[in-house]
Amino acid sequence: VSLSLKERTMKFIFPLIFALTLAACDSGLTNKKDQITALNAIDNGALLVDVRTAMEVSTGSFDNAINIPHERIVAGLEKLGVDKTQTIVVYCRSGNRSEQAKTALEAAGYPTVINGGGYSDLRAVESAMHPKQ
Repeated sequence: VSLSLKERTMKFIFPLIFALTLAACDSGLTNKKDQITALNAIDNGALLVDVRTAMEVSTGSFDNAINIPHERIVAGLEKLGVDKTQTIVVYCRSGNRSEQAKTALEAAGYPTVINGGGYSDLRAVESAMHPKQ
């Protein structure tokens, strides 16, 4: 049985669209396991740092987070006198800038830094872990 051009195209296009959709849904730099680790660390007293811009923070942030933009993370924590042994969780919009902040902090001697990933994703995992009753 010979397939028409339309049928052959559909057999190719639908799997491609499906694969791209799956890839887009999981395009973050951190995974859910890392975010659960981050939230558990926060529950156990980790310092939570939002490394987004002040404008981004104005659209929503965690209540217990401090804001230090990623490009000033090391100087910002030093200015605040944060102990280098303190566990630190950093997050941003997508996980990219928080990964940059994590790398900078580790290079500056902060040994326990966790990339919490993107704000929205971290909030979603938090909601799943701590459902409101």
